[in-house]
Amino acid sequence: MRLTGTVREDRPLLVVALDEEARQLGDDLPVLITGVGKVCAAVSVAALLATARPAYVVNLGTAGGLRHGLDGVHEIGTVVQHDFDDESVAAIVGHHFGGPIVLGEGLVLATGDRFVAGGPVRDALAAHADLVDMEGYAVAAACVTAGVPARLVKLVSDDAGADAGRTWAESVADHAHTLAAWAHDHL
Repeated sequence: MRLTGTVREDRPLLVVALDEEARQLGDDLPVLITGVGKVCAAVSVAALLATARPAYVVNLGTAGGLRHGLDGVHEIGTVVQHDFDDESVAAIVGHHFGGPIVLGEGLVLATGDRFVAGGPVRDALAAHADLVDMEGYAVAAACVTAGVPARLVKLVSDDAGADAGRTWAESVADHAHTLAAWAHDHL
């Protein structure tokens, strides 16, 4: 976890997973770099929100597209965990621990601690989600728990297919520029 800038109540906090995604964001807003995955994201955001209160949190990052032809930057409407069986847990213990988080209008994002690169996992996710990432749900859950509004903004970096890792690595610098341009234009 690394924070650049000062968190203020009248400004948003930008949250990204990796330095590579933050390189073009500049110094106008504070940026929290969490590391990859749900645990890193949840712990980092929760720890920061325990000591500082931004106006809202914006999770900027890349995501794999699960719909043919889906590209560009999208604000997420609903985020789910694809690697946590909330329904089965609820059936056993009588209440939910990880159901969908509705943030507003927009696409459905599936978050999990597995890099999705094709195959049956991708096919199953495409049946109920538009995009897949590794941090969005954790950021949103930490924000909901702390009572801080959250926005998830994802840039489609690949098609979550067999070449997803190579495609992401080859284009992350361009994606960082696109995410920074979105932040500049919308925040």
